[in-house]
Amino acid sequence: MTPMIIADRGQDARTIHLIPVAAFDAWLDQQPPRIRAAATAQRLVAKAGKTATLPGERPEEWSVATVVADPANLSAWDLAHLPAQLPAGSYRLASGTPGAAKLGWATAQYRFTRYRKGDDDAPRILLSTEPARIDEALRQAAATARVRDLVNTAAADLGPAELAIAVRTIGDAHGATVTVTSGRDLETGYPMIHAVGKAAAKGREPRLIELGWGNPAHPRVALVGKGVCFDSGGLDIKPSSGMRLMKKDMGGAAHALALAGLVMETHLPVRLHLLIPAVENSVSADSFRPGDVLTTRKGLTVENTNTDAEGRLVLGDALTRACEDHPELLIDFATLTGAARVALGPDLPATFANDDTLAADLLAAGTAEEDPLWRMPLWDGYDDLLKSDIADMVNAPDGGMAGAVTAALFLRRFVAPGIAWAHLDTFAWRAAAKPGRAKGGEAYGLRATWRLLKDRYANP
Repeated sequence: MTPMIIADRGQDARTIHLIPVAAFDAWLDQQPPRIRAAATAQRLVAKAGKTATLPGERPEEWSVATVVADPANLSAWDLAHLPAQLPAGSYRLASGTPGAAKLGWATAQYRFTRYRKGDDDAPRILLSTEPARIDEALRQAAATARVRDLVNTAAADLGPAELAIAVRTIGDAHGATVTVTSGRDLETGYPMIHAVGKAAAKGREPRLIELGWGNPAHPRVALVGKGVCFDSGGLDIKPSSGMRLMKKDMGGAAHALALAGLVMETHLPVRLHLLIPAVENSVSADSFRPGDVLTTRKGLTVENTNTDAEGRLVLGDALTRACEDHPELLIDFATLTGAARVALGPDLPATFANDDTLAADLLAAGTAEEDPLWRMPLWDGYDDLLKSDIADMVNAPDGGMAGAVTAALFLRRFVAPGIAWAHLDTFAWRAAAKPGRAKGGEAYGLRATWRLLKDRYANP
């Protein structure tokens, strides 16, 4: 497949003129009549994203003008509107470099075509005079596409078994070790994962998927992703509207796997441990029940007050397993609570951390990568809301107040002392398209956490 961004070595290409919003009128005044006429006919105005095709001296010659806020400081999304408006072919900027906008150029050409034929597979190629930065932009675009593909896949085609295959495929490509715990071993070793997933049909049984990679002498980093491949809500069943998008409830696993792929592809000097508790929260005679008391891998007991609060249960056992190997950094991703979406909407993952330096570094990385995060409090005053009359804790306090916080506090009980931990409650879905960001499965927080890992381990 031809890359969407390649090094500029003087190849034939159409020219893209970047017109600053503030200088648009002056630019237009300086153009010959044919350019002014074309711009006016195509309603090119001083607004970012507006684009027009400009005629050349001869009929076969044409170029593109597009309005941006500041050509000298392009954002990741400043050129993302162009691929959808341009015919297939090669393009270069008339001056300057695409910089961060390479990412949006690439992600704008994402198509999910598993269930239908693609409309147009021919790439729009951007030539760049920054060859050293092309690979990283393409890696990030590919990782984003991996998240989107996994989340967009129908639950009938992506259950726990298929998620294990996805992990094994990427692990095999990089010489990683992949292990899958299921059956009796899962029931005894990871009882909460087993309890949540045991109602699923044959072939969709629960499992814990683990990947190990890297030099054991390097710093250990653990990534955990919630892999609920479909969530009916269990016996506390969701309404049909609530189930409509529950194929995306493994979005945390998709993020963790994509981030693990970036780590391995770049040979980041860490000892990587990826853990994905993969289940389907189904309804059957074997469903776990409201009021059941579950034993955990850590030895704590949990009164199940809501079978639709299952994600934190499977994550609890996975976090316990991750901490047994004493990582210096632990990050989990989960499509965990509707409360986080109410508080912050879909674009800002609610970010919790037990370490102020880690939290600050994550927020700074999100700003640098235009992949924003928002820190939420691990408020100790709400820890009492997890009290149970008959067990060590409940999984979902009554009332639903501070739902994202209490879910994070629940997870914190499975993180060993002294381990720097961050929890990203991410939506993994985009309800409406934006340039470079298609409707459907989406990566939120992926590039921010990747920047954090690079800053800590590639450039210590």
